[in-house]
Amino acid sequence: MKTNEELLNIAKEVSKNSYSPYSKFPVGACVLYENGNTYSGCNIENSSYGLSLCAERNAISTAIAAGETSNLVKIAIYSPKSSKCYPCGACRQWLQEFEQGQDIQILLESDSGEILEYGINELLPHSFNLV
Repeated sequence: MKTNEELLNIAKEVSKNSYSPYSKFPVGACVLYENGNTYSGCNIENSSYGLSLCAERNAISTAIAAGETSNLVKIAIYSPKSSKCYPCGACRQWLQEFEQGQDIQILLESDSGEILEYGINELLPHSFNLV
C-alpha cells in the first residue's frame, strides 16, 4: 500500500502532463483503492470550459475504465501553482459518489510541504445523495 507521500509524489509527477493552456493551472491527482491499486490523472482543458476535465475526475474515470471495483480510499491532489489545491465542487460530489460509507481521505500539500488530510465529509458535509 502506497504512503501518503508516495501518492502525493505521483500527483506531482502527473501534473506535468496537464493540458491547461487557458488557465495555466496544472493539476495532478492520484487515487488509492482499498486493494492497493492506484490510478492517476491530470486536468485537461478545452476552450469551451464546461468540457474541461479535472484531474480528480480523470483519475477516477481511469480507475473505472480499468475495471476497478474496490472502494476508493484516498486521493492526493497537487498543483505547482498553489499549495492546498482543494477539489472543486464538482469533484467533491464525484468523490462523495464513491464514498461507500467510509470517509474518503483527501491529501493536499501545505505551504511548508506538510501533507494535509481532510475527509470528503468534512469538505462536502451536505452532499447530494439519492439513496
